[in-house]
Amino acid sequence: MIWRHIVSNFLTLLIVILIAIAAAVAWAKHQYFAPGPSATAQCVRVAPGASLSEVSDQLVQQGVVSNGYIFRAGTDYLGKSRGLKYGSHLVPPGSSMEQVVDLLSSGGASTCGVELVLRVGVRENSVILRDLDPATGQMTEQAKYNPATEPAPEAVAAAEKAADSRLRITVAEGVTSWQIVEALKQAPYMSGNIAKVPAEGTLAPDTYDIQQGADRAQLIAEMEKRQSNFLAAAWEKRAADVPYKTPQEALTMASIIEKETAVPDERRVVASVFVNRLGRGMRLETDPTVIYGITKGEGVLDRGLRGSELRRRTPYNTYVIQGLPPGPIANPGKASIEAALDPEETEYVFFVADGTGGHAFARTLQEHNENVARWRVIERERGQQISPVQGN
Repeated sequence: MIWRHIVSNFLTLLIVILIAIAAAVAWAKHQYFAPGPSATAQCVRVAPGASLSEVSDQLVQQGVVSNGYIFRAGTDYLGKSRGLKYGSHLVPPGSSMEQVVDLLSSGGASTCGVELVLRVGVRENSVILRDLDPATGQMTEQAKYNPATEPAPEAVAAAEKAADSRLRITVAEGVTSWQIVEALKQAPYMSGNIAKVPAEGTLAPDTYDIQQGADRAQLIAEMEKRQSNFLAAAWEKRAADVPYKTPQEALTMASIIEKETAVPDERRVVASVFVNRLGRGMRLETDPTVIYGITKGEGVLDRGLRGSELRRRTPYNTYVIQGLPPGPIANPGKASIEAALDPEETEYVFFVADGTGGHAFARTLQEHNENVARWRVIERERGQQISPVQGN
């Protein structure tokens, strides 16, 4: 009788324990997959060689997860405890433990933390230090300087040396190969030399993620590869009636389009003007080509064109020569390459600035002269030097 009571009590206790364990497991599972406690985005840095325990303690301290033990147990159970990647990871607000593990174990570049961007521009270059604003989850500018004319601010200098800073090079559309090479020389976190300035037009304007000590020549090779791929893909899809014999001629036209307009919706229309002029045997008459013949792509002219320069015969003076110049005058972006190879179907053969940053297009010389007259009024009102125009 006594043993029966003992066995009965033992079974009852065992059932209670099993129910408690099941309830605890269910609760832990719910905690693991439920939304996390953080109300703002968090930048979580996983140090090289950090253990799961160290990472979980950091997550609890930052308020990203509520229970380090559950985070470790769940991560172990899913087999991801050895898959955490070094770097800085942006964790959105309310992320569950499961989502946090997925973010910390995904490969690729860091998605938050201190970021240094060297922006290569037509008129100047700048290095920008950005960091995460937890309140908005957006990267915000912390410091900026021109490496050609200014010393690096203390915060930028520290970030340039930090092993975990994200480093990027962003090349604007329309810069020349010489400008890109000169800009890369100014990047203190890069190494190596560039033997010679690459051919004009062969470098892709784009954003490039690099590592500390990245080789400059290798980055140039990557730029050339991307541009070659962009051009080859666009050439394969080119319109049937474009007038180019080779991809190089299309690249030259794309560079002219890039320098003529910064308005995305105008690119294919500008392309149509030049294609129509070529088809009618008209000279292109475009200022950027004349300017390139003067500067050779080494800097900005920073003044108006002189009458003597417009009359002088050079390979790039499209007010004098027929057809395209001998090569590109800048590095065009993907959109301008696509516009050159798929121009809008129009009857326009003239265009002139309209004072808003865009252009007024015309089918006849009379229409064009009316547009030019309006532009001359704007130039006088602004005190600008009279600029050359097509048909004049």
